[in-house]
Amino acid sequence: MAKLVVLKFGDGCFEVGFTVTLQIGEESDRPSTEITGKLPPSPEMPLYYARWQSNYQKLGNRYRLDADQIQVTNVSMTQDCHNMSHILRARFNTWLRAEEFRPLREKWLERLSPTDEIRVILQSENSQLQKLPWHLWDLLERYPKAEIALSSPSYERILKPRSPNPAVNILAIVGNSQGIDTKADQAILQRCPGADVTFLVEPQRKEVTDNLWGQNWDILFFAGHSSNQGNDGCGRIYLNKTDSLSIGELKYALKIAIERGLQLAIFNSCDGLGLARELADLHIPQIIIMREPVPDQVAQEFLKYFLEGFAGGESLYQAVRQARERLQGIEDKFPCATWLPVICQNLAQIPLTWEELKHTQNRSILNLRPSLKCGFTMALLSSLAMSALVCGLRFVGALQSNELQAFDLMMRSRPSEELDHRLLVVTIDDTDLANQRRNGESLKGTSISEKSLNQLLVKLKQYQPRAIGLDIYRDFPAEQQDLITRFQQTDNLIGVCKGSDATTSVKGIEPPPEFPKNRLGFSDFIHDKDGVVRRHLMFMNQETASLCSAPYALSMQLAFRYLLPLGIKPKFNSKGNLQLGNTVFPILKSRTGGYQGIDAKGQILLNYRSSKQIAEQVTLTQLLSSPINPKAIKNRIILIGVVAKGDFPDYWATPYGSILDEQMPGVIVQAHMVSQILSAILDGRPLLRAWSPGVEVIWILGWAMVGGLLALRWYLLPTLALVVGMSVGVLYVVCFGLLIWGVWVPFVPSALVLLLTVGVTSIVKQTKSLERRQQSSRI
Repeated sequence: MAKLVVLKFGDGCFEVGFTVTLQIGEESDRPSTEITGKLPPSPEMPLYYARWQSNYQKLGNRYRLDADQIQVTNVSMTQDCHNMSHILRARFNTWLRAEEFRPLREKWLERLSPTDEIRVILQSENSQLQKLPWHLWDLLERYPKAEIALSSPSYERILKPRSPNPAVNILAIVGNSQGIDTKADQAILQRCPGADVTFLVEPQRKEVTDNLWGQNWDILFFAGHSSNQGNDGCGRIYLNKTDSLSIGELKYALKIAIERGLQLAIFNSCDGLGLARELADLHIPQIIIMREPVPDQVAQEFLKYFLEGFAGGESLYQAVRQARERLQGIEDKFPCATWLPVICQNLAQIPLTWEELKHTQNRSILNLRPSLKCGFTMALLSSLAMSALVCGLRFVGALQSNELQAFDLMMRSRPSEELDHRLLVVTIDDTDLANQRRNGESLKGTSISEKSLNQLLVKLKQYQPRAIGLDIYRDFPAEQQDLITRFQQTDNLIGVCKGSDATTSVKGIEPPPEFPKNRLGFSDFIHDKDGVVRRHLMFMNQETASLCSAPYALSMQLAFRYLLPLGIKPKFNSKGNLQLGNTVFPILKSRTGGYQGIDAKGQILLNYRSSKQIAEQVTLTQLLSSPINPKAIKNRIILIGVVAKGDFPDYWATPYGSILDEQMPGVIVQAHMVSQILSAILDGRPLLRAWSPGVEVIWILGWAMVGGLLALRWYLLPTLALVVGMSVGVLYVVCFGLLIWGVWVPFVPSALVLLLTVGVTSIVKQTKSLERRQQSSRI
């Protein structure tokens, strides 16, 4: 894909330097890269240009200036002009290699390949800056498919639709030709393939305006004398021996022409920058001008080469570059001929190709044949029927399992993320259990002895963590007085209990008796029928008989304590959704995304952090026996939990795996939950959401219609299968991209309805075709 590079010059001048912003992106898209740098002061640069300009203009090669200004000299100044051009080029590139400008140059080289086709737009109001020979920038010479254009900082897109023309309509104004040869320009235009050229030769002013008002033009061409009145003056074209016009005097006629589709103005005349500045105010898409006085032969050769390339299929920028560089063949007679042609670009418009200018309206599409109309009706009916079928299957839950599997695949495919450095997980593995038993410590039905737990809490406290979550059941009182005191006085220590299960007679697991209710969190997970944890249970109303009365999950209690010093407190909004700061956590409904008819109270989708390794981990033995980096604990959330795979492993199936070797320890799942809350509030990381059911139905119907149109367009089965496969691939990429941005979009129903609609439409189409053949044979 073609690239668009914009060099924006901010406030400044050659005496103080310029602020420069470089933007790089794909054509027709927002810039993907932006970097700002500076060009240092260079007050001598305009002087070098003025010296070159003076030498160039002394050549007097029958320029297309005002006839009275033509000066023919008998003294050859060719060598002086060449010498001055080399000096200007060297000084110019030395300036562009300044250290302050180096980051922009390096970013250009990093992001752009020499094989890329690149439109480079120089955006500035400084007329002296625009005059410099930017095409001689040594960086551009590395990119054979790059061409630079000038642009005004203010621009506007013309939104009116273009009127259809059967060919490229060119209005060619041949003005005052005293002392110059414009017949060659006319001959070149007449030979241009696919063009309808209207010539106005030395016209009157009214004739020009009437033609601009009266017809739709694609290209406006002018050949003849023109001049620029002063450095910042207006450009003027000479229509005949007595009349001349400024662009301002053609303002209304040109505005109408642009609104009706005028895309390109070519001024094969002298001093075009003045003309371009005024035309830019009218927001014409593209202008090709000559920056300095232009000799007859140079103007004619450029026009010939440009039209050959442009009409032959080259992009406008490539056609200009090739035509400009081909002028090097006559620079022995016309020094610096390759410097003259310049594109002036309306940055809001994308240049059209020659074929796109030939925008003939296809009457066969507007006047649809009955069979084609019937085909569209058939495709529409098939789309509606299949959409109703798939939405019905989805409503009764027939697709839920498949949708969840597709959801898991996309979750696993997401790019990995950095560890959450707000958390530290202290794990208790099989080695830790063995070490405790070897030291004679009593585990008393749990995974950590009172001695080791007390040592752990003492060591953690001295490094000032923000909160500690003990994800270990202790439904019995502690025996050591030190541990009892530590439980009671450690205000940032959160214990766990388990709520009752409504589907069984189990009333839950009691909390540690030493913990007050405000320092308790439930550890309950919600898993789907396949055992996979995809939802985050944040809060719930415990049953009266439940042994656990904690209203919030352990993850929420830890997040609350981490956020409290930041002034963020939990509250519920008018819709019953939990809100922390400016972040609202939308509670799931019974029908959300691929879920159909679930109990979703107090739950959100769990947006795992794209990695099993959610945070830094350290084992119990390592933490107790080794020196600790204070930064690894200070102001962090510490989660303590079991990862041992003994008789009763605390492991859970997740989108990252459901077999035992791929399952995730409960304490790691808790870490993902805590990280999700903090990242959404403090980092702006998206929560997982789903569209409303109505929007999802429209989405599914849209893909059904895509399937119907594909079946109408392609008849051969291999081709149709290839196109359908590519469409399903595009659908998957779109759904995957939206999931990364936090939106769960139905993939399985959309892919299914696409395939069904293609199949049904193809079958109906073949049946109708067979019926027509049978009727024809009977006749």
